[in-house]
Amino acid sequence: MAAARNRQEVSAWRPCVPGVTEVFHAHFTEYAYPMHVHEAWTLLIVDDGAVRYDLERHEHGTPHDTVTLLPPHVPHNGSPATPHGFRKRVLYLDSSRLGDDLIGRAVDSPDLRDPVLRRRVGQLHTALVRPGDELEADSRLTLIGDRLRAHLRPEAVTDVPRRDPALARRLRELLDERVVRGLALDEATGLLHAHPAHLVRSFSTAYGIAPHQYLMSRRVDRARRLLLEGRSPAEVATATGFYDQSHLTRHFRKLVGVPPGRYRGSAR
Repeated sequence: MAAARNRQEVSAWRPCVPGVTEVFHAHFTEYAYPMHVHEAWTLLIVDDGAVRYDLERHEHGTPHDTVTLLPPHVPHNGSPATPHGFRKRVLYLDSSRLGDDLIGRAVDSPDLRDPVLRRRVGQLHTALVRPGDELEADSRLTLIGDRLRAHLRPEAVTDVPRRDPALARRLRELLDERVVRGLALDEATGLLHAHPAHLVRSFSTAYGIAPHQYLMSRRVDRARRLLLEGRSPAEVATATGFYDQSHLTRHFRKLVGVPPGRYRGSAR
C-alpha cells in the first residue's frame, strides 16, 4: 500500500537529435525536488496532475495545458500540486537551441499558455520515443524553438512564413537522393545554406507535407515494390532505410492501412 502511495516511475535517455542532452519521463505521487539547478534549458509538460515550484523566489504552477520553460543555472524546486501526484515529460536542451540571452525573459515568464506549442511538444516526445524518426524530431524541435523565442522575445519576431519554392525543390531533390541513407536536418541546412526553420516551413508550404513525411512516404513506396517481389519485411526494412522491422511496420501501416507482412501475403 505504501509503495502504491509513493509511486516513482522514470525513463531517461539521450536521443540522436542535436541540442537535446536528455529526455526524461516520470510519474511521481509524493516525491518533491529540493532546490537545484541544471546546465541545460528544461522544457516541461505535465500530462496528469500538476506541479508547483519556486523560481527566483516566486511560486509557479504547471497545469496540463501549460508548457514550462526553466532557464539554466537558475535554482528551482518542484512538488506535486495534486493529491495523486503528477506525470511529466521533460526535455533538456543546450544553448544551441536556446541562447543565454533568453534567460531573463524565461525567469519572468516560465509558464506558457499556448495550445499549439503544447501539442507540438507532445508530438515531439512521441517522435523521440521511436528510433528512426530523428528527422521528424529535429524538425519539430526546430519549430518549437522558434515559437519559444516568439514568446520570450516577441518584439524581435519578424519570421513571417514565406514561400521559397526554389529552396523547397532543392530539399526535395536532396531527400530523393538520400531515401535509404536518410538526411539529418543540420546536414540539409549546411548543404542548402538555409536556416532550419525556414527550410522546414518552405518545404511544407510548397508541397503540403513535412520533409520527414515525404522521406517516409518514399521509403514506404520502395518497400511496397520489394514486398511484392516476395522479399521478407525484415529484408525490406534494411533495404529501404528503416531503423528496423518495427519502424517499417509503423509507417507502412500508417500509409497503407495494413502491416507489411499482410500486404506481401496479398500479392497475386
